[in-house]
Amino acid sequence: MTFRSLVTRVTPDPYIAAIVGMVVLATILPAQGVMAPVMTRVTSFAIALLFFIYGARLSREAVVAGLTHWRLQLTVFLSTFLLFPVLGLGMSALMRPIIGAPLALGILFLSTLPSTVQSSIAFTSIGRGNVAAALCSASVSNLVGVVVTPLLVGLLLGTQGGFSADAIGDIALQLFLPFLLGQLLRTWIGPWILRHKSLTSYVDRGSILLVVYTAFSEGVVGGLWHQIDVQDLVILLIANLVLLVLVLVATTVASRALGFSKADEIAIVFCGSKKSLASGLPMANILFASQPHLVGLYVLPLMLFHQVQLMACAALAKRYAARAETDDAGQARAQAAPL
Repeated sequence: MTFRSLVTRVTPDPYIAAIVGMVVLATILPAQGVMAPVMTRVTSFAIALLFFIYGARLSREAVVAGLTHWRLQLTVFLSTFLLFPVLGLGMSALMRPIIGAPLALGILFLSTLPSTVQSSIAFTSIGRGNVAAALCSASVSNLVGVVVTPLLVGLLLGTQGGFSADAIGDIALQLFLPFLLGQLLRTWIGPWILRHKSLTSYVDRGSILLVVYTAFSEGVVGGLWHQIDVQDLVILLIANLVLLVLVLVATTVASRALGFSKADEIAIVFCGSKKSLASGLPMANILFASQPHLVGLYVLPLMLFHQVQLMACAALAKRYAARAETDDAGQARAQAAPL
């Protein structure tokens, strides 16, 4: 092994380092006071811009294909609302004697949540997967989760849930409206966006970094580091990592066993392995309104899982992208070779 290859192996990926940097920055200098709503608006704008670009870039044929790809949608749905809760139930029971009931119930709560939208689609785009299918799958997951998550929480945690109608409005305003606007303007701006692919890449990564910083800032301001000791934090991180790895492996194996294409596999893996912090926090405030002093502990596993999934999936997306580039280069060489 040469010195250069050794340095490449031990040097952290710049994007993962940036994500870690956002966590550290939020811990040292969280957005609070007048800056908190400002960062929330900036993050919302970045996400809306991301979906506007997706709308302008994706052809209508691709959108229809994503909507009608029922096998993929069903696979992601079963991973999100069946596989995850089953694994969460087992992990919660295993962790309860070690980290206590509130944190263990928090693990179970996170397993009932819908998939993320922005990061699932961004990572699918980075990994060169089926973005149209990922967009439809993650968005439908959030819409269905508004009803399914409270039902699962009531069933598994014995808590009577509520219905968050605001989530539907937020999804429509922040995601679908910009996407539809991009679709309407695609004829005029679509070719320009396709010629400037780096723009989508910057918005992909930038929106995720903003989400990490804003979400973690809220946790730090809420006293995240005063509600758990270091030992419990490490155990919780390990439990979250094990849970994520189990789902990543399961979705990868299932997508290949069911004969999905590589692009579909990427969408299934990223959409089926995520849990939404943006949906989870407001839902927790409603579902656990009778226990306000424990809400922080209930959502802590979700907050940590959110960071773990972003870092792990960032590395996985880069790996998928590098493999796709290698395959493309190999095909180009094969086509250029003389017969």
